[in-house]
Amino acid sequence: MAISELDRLHSKLTKLESQLEGYKGEIVGGAIMMSPVKPIHGKTMRRLGPMLESQLAGEWDVVEDVAFVFSEDDEFCPDLAVIPAAEETRNLGSYPADLIELAVEVVSPSSVRNDYRVKDRAYARAGIANYLVFDPYQGHCLTLWNPGPDGYLGRDTVPYGKTVTVESSIGPLSFDTSGLPVDLGG
Repeated sequence: MAISELDRLHSKLTKLESQLEGYKGEIVGGAIMMSPVKPIHGKTMRRLGPMLESQLAGEWDVVEDVAFVFSEDDEFCPDLAVIPAAEETRNLGSYPADLIELAVEVVSPSSVRNDYRVKDRAYARAGIANYLVFDPYQGHCLTLWNPGPDGYLGRDTVPYGKTVTVESSIGPLSFDTSGLPVDLGG
């Protein structure tokens, strides 16, 4: 049985992640990308995760930093993703991207290009209905919807301090951004 290039990269990524604590790894365009994560990232995640989980019905669940295969060259780990609960209970090492109903990324200084440009296109091409980019360095959330082949056709920027609401097939999902941390000095 031949080992695919993605499998080989995934094996390397797993080794790197175990050696580089405080870094998040993904496979982007056939290359391993390691991004350092600051405490503000974790704080944002700790606030967003419970907000999201409290709004989901029993048939949906939230996963954090789980690998999703988008193509032979791309395996992304959204900071948060909403997938069917039955799939979450399988506890796999990676999942197909078409399971994601909502993807959430929290920007880090080293992830700006990937979060705003690369993933915009990849998530839209995969048909992910809603994509949210929370940016503590800009103090806003970018909401993206209506996926197309070159990215999302709909987008709004909501400043922190307001409530972000997205319409999804599982119902409206809201996030109070007033308590999210901000570092405008980056």
